[in-house]
Amino acid sequence: MATTETTHPTVQEAKNPNADRKSPDPPVSQSSGAPGPSTVAVHAGEARQKPGDSITDPIYCASTYTFTDTQSIINFIEQDQPREEYGRYGNPGEKVVEAKLAALEGAESAVLFSSGMAALVGLLMAKLSQGDEVIFFDECYHRSRQFCKDHLSRYGVVTHEVKTGDYQALENAITPNTRMLVSESPTNPHQSCVDLERFAEIGRQHDVETMIDATLATPYNLRPIEAGVDYVLHSATKYLGGHNDLLAGVVCGSKQQMASVRDLRGIMGGVNGPQNIYLLSRGLKTFELRMQRHNENGLAVARFLEAHPRVEKVYYPGLESHRDHEVAAQTMRGYGGLVTFLVKDADWRQTADVVDGAKIFRIAPSLGGAESLIEQPLVMSYFKRTPEERKKFGIPDNMIRLACGLENSEDLIADLGQALG
Repeated sequence: MATTETTHPTVQEAKNPNADRKSPDPPVSQSSGAPGPSTVAVHAGEARQKPGDSITDPIYCASTYTFTDTQSIINFIEQDQPREEYGRYGNPGEKVVEAKLAALEGAESAVLFSSGMAALVGLLMAKLSQGDEVIFFDECYHRSRQFCKDHLSRYGVVTHEVKTGDYQALENAITPNTRMLVSESPTNPHQSCVDLERFAEIGRQHDVETMIDATLATPYNLRPIEAGVDYVLHSATKYLGGHNDLLAGVVCGSKQQMASVRDLRGIMGGVNGPQNIYLLSRGLKTFELRMQRHNENGLAVARFLEAHPRVEKVYYPGLESHRDHEVAAQTMRGYGGLVTFLVKDADWRQTADVVDGAKIFRIAPSLGGAESLIEQPLVMSYFKRTPEERKKFGIPDNMIRLACGLENSEDLIADLGQALG
């Protein structure tokens, strides 16, 4: 299979075998030579003239792709031609979205998966073997840890956890068998932020690859590849899709590093459906505009909550009170729409009353869509965990997590005000 290649430091053109006309050079800003995020999100990866002269890319609802004759098959194999063979290995629309995502991330290559967890599983399965070790910062998504501890362990892969942000402990945990260092930045739900350059440098010094799940930050707010991180992962279900209507995941990295990930995806079949590919491509067109509103709403809500008498603590990296604010301010363009807070002097039931009292915020998991969401982590994600386990994970009974959407911030603040009472 052909992989996505960089043809511009920011914008890429995906080859479209169905286009009759040659694509022009990628769009270039007249001011700096580098196009802005919206220009990239709208145009990267797309041929200027598309099949049927449509302004949007077609949805390719095909499970298999035909060849004109036997020689065309041989040419495809020997010349690694940029076309499709079978749906499990790729889709023409998928190539466009992968090029768009790689361009937004500043990476050479991107591989799209059916979900964020499928992307994580695909990356780790492609890179780890029996006897290898992987180190996680301990605030990573609980399903990511669960996959490593409950499933990768069955194949002889050892997982270690160290306290998030303890770089000395991270370095001390590295052994000759360590193959990858893994973290989120910011983490969910505590919003801890990683010093990406230090994280990447520890990996380089020990010849260990590094991966950052930047779902909460997005390529608009954070640039792990530029800081030297090897792989960046996103649940594209969230801010990249942006409308709570699709599942997708993506891993970005160098062309060489991503080749084995792409090959394994073709075997596993963790591909996305054509309709989802279209929805993701459409969602990305407004990516920068949406992130600007998410950033504005998140900061406004966080400031309101920090000043509210019924709020004990707010976790949001845009606040100076956050322990990682300095790191976030140095590395991030904005801080996203996720805000976590503790209700003062409240038990789990009183905290649930605040959740139930919201009128605009909808009770649901996930984040990054147009609609604002609210949840109590104790109930939504950790209900079956023991009190000791919840304490270990830093999930108190009075914690609430907000995903601020695209509504007007004053309306979200008014809603939270009446819910808090």
